[in-house]
Amino acid sequence: MSAKDHKDDDKVRLDKWLWAARFYKTRALAKEAIEGGKVHHRGERCKPSKEPRVGDEYVIRTGFDERTVVVRALSVVRRGAPEAQALYEETADSVARREEAAALRKAGALGVQTDGRPTKKQRRQIFRLQDR
Repeated sequence: MSAKDHKDDDKVRLDKWLWAARFYKTRALAKEAIEGGKVHHRGERCKPSKEPRVGDEYVIRTGFDERTVVVRALSVVRRGAPEAQALYEETADSVARREEAAALRKAGALGVQTDGRPTKKQRRQIFRLQDR
């Protein structure tokens, strides 16, 4: 790594860091998520041009999951998954919440179990639950 590469890693845009850390497949998707309010820092929405610092804590929503991560390193280069995971550390509370939410989704939190598309009877049960 040259001195120039190290200097570039000191200042990195948030959208580029999220892409390098493999939270989003493209930088455009990362930018869109930030602008859509899916990334928060200290309880407030961020801008794509924000420069993350080591030690900053971000709340990132992707799909059903919401992760709270602490920045451990900065990078402007997207590398393999093991190297990308070294860029951040997810809090223990965040891991527990995600696992609990995944278990609820898997168990069928609505109380109606479906294998793929619901039948007419299952749809009626879902509508009854939603009306309550």
